[in-house]
Amino acid sequence: MSETLTLSPSAQALLRFRRDWFSFACGVFVLAVAAAALLAPLIVPHDPSDSDLLRRLQPPAWMAGGDWAFPLGCDGLGRDVLSRLIYGARISLGIGVGVVVMSTLIGTIAGALAGFSRGVVDAVLSHVADVLLGFPYLVFAIGLMGMMGPGIFNIVLTLVLKEWVVSFRVVRGEMLGARELDYVEAARALGCSRLRIVFGEVLPNILSPVLVVATTRIASVIIMEASLSFLGLGVQAPAVSWGGMVSDGQDFMPDGWWVATMPGLAILLLVLAINLASQGMREAFDPRLHR
Repeated sequence: MSETLTLSPSAQALLRFRRDWFSFACGVFVLAVAAAALLAPLIVPHDPSDSDLLRRLQPPAWMAGGDWAFPLGCDGLGRDVLSRLIYGARISLGIGVGVVVMSTLIGTIAGALAGFSRGVVDAVLSHVADVLLGFPYLVFAIGLMGMMGPGIFNIVLTLVLKEWVVSFRVVRGEMLGARELDYVEAARALGCSRLRIVFGEVLPNILSPVLVVATTRIASVIIMEASLSFLGLGVQAPAVSWGGMVSDGQDFMPDGWWVATMPGLAILLLVLAINLASQGMREAFDPRLHR
């Protein structure tokens, strides 16, 4: 106990997270998927675009007619499903993390300025956020992608335009509560500028909930990207997307069930692992739960 008390708050939070073995295992799984995605060119058994109609709808290795050279089987064009899953993880995680990082930066800056300054800035940004929240996420994304056209850049732009509102609302709420605290009043008395107080004093103290919420939002972005790719509005061939793989495989159900089931299962497991790991992080890093 004495050793724990001598640790910094961040180290204590990491220790609590590691003791939650289930959430920690989910976090390790997410990191393993991320590592596989980064190392995809080195570890995939086959070229994900290499097609051979002689292997068309070859079943997984454990089924009759399967081959361990293609452990998860092949799709309608004879391409290796496992290799395409690994490459698809690059798109799903890349877009998920990229969108969340950009939207968190935008939302954090906007929320900090709105919550601390109030007045016209707060009113304008809050009204913009309310308008965006009034649109259902998928309807907003489909409409915007329909106007801009499919592609990775457009899908990232579309999701950032909707996603920054989440961080904005979190930071604005935290900032409204923090602006009246003693250390903020002390900073004002010392003559610190408004920007110095916001970004140097208040913001570092409210980053923990922002980071936890951002981690959770990665799962939502992955689902949205997969949904748009499934509808043909997202990532386009020859790039590999899990949503696109599910869309391609739906024509082969039930005879070639693995073509759509494997990427669908990958989406399910990754999103579930991210959500469970995020929940464990929230419980470990939220100081209000450990007073």
